[in-house]
Amino acid sequence: YLRRFPIDTLKIDRSFIMEIDQNQEDAEIVAAIVAMAHTLGLKVIVEGVETAPQLEVIVAKQCDVVQGFVFSRPLQAADVPARLAGPLK
Repeated sequence: YLRRFPIDTLKIDRSFIMEIDQNQEDAEIVAAIVAMAHTLGLKVIVEGVETAPQLEVIVAKQCDVVQGFVFSRPLQAADVPARLAGPLK
């Protein structure tokens, strides 16, 4: 499917991320997915990153975009500008 459809981004499900900082097999699976995607010229988005240790592993695996509670809980649209203007907590 990665070759048949006109896609430019691959998203890694949070189920691979939940124990990535504690389970070496999960980290290696993510590394393999990222390597394959980058070889095919795809960007990689990782969802469900909730902790700083998970983020460290994801950054080390060279993922392109990270989503998750580690940055912010979901916000109302009206609250986004203030969140972006302030420091990350």
